[in-house]
Amino acid sequence: MQTSPSAIRLPAALTRLPEVMTFVETHAAAAGVPAAKRSALCLAVEEAFVNICSYAFKNGQGEVALTCAAAAGAFVLEIADTGPEFDLLSVPEPDLSAPMEQRRIGGLGIHFIRKFTDHADWRRENGRNILRLTVHLSGGGSQP
Repeated sequence: MQTSPSAIRLPAALTRLPEVMTFVETHAAAAGVPAAKRSALCLAVEEAFVNICSYAFKNGQGEVALTCAAAAGAFVLEIADTGPEFDLLSVPEPDLSAPMEQRRIGGLGIHFIRKFTDHADWRRENGRNILRLTVHLSGGGSQP
């Protein structure tokens, strides 16, 4: 299924998270993303949005733009913000084999973003961080 691009812009505020989730769920369902993949994608987007709100705009004065579309058997969602340059995918994977008391705090949200999408990439463009998340509409695995 192919869909026209859809977009939403909203303040980078945790109180806006329900709107983000509704946007993702609605458009992913319309594109034919299977329910299990939609849930995983929503978790990945939630983690990314919360990170942006919590770290990119600590003063609460930022904006986040989401765009999405389906084409060529995939649903692609981009999350853009004008916060300081930060490639969250450059953060090392957490050591999930270490005992809980020895693990460093943080990093699980980024782990979820990597594991719950079929592909994730980041770029800096025109002063914006752009995180691109892709899920295949059928089959497909997680990122390497």
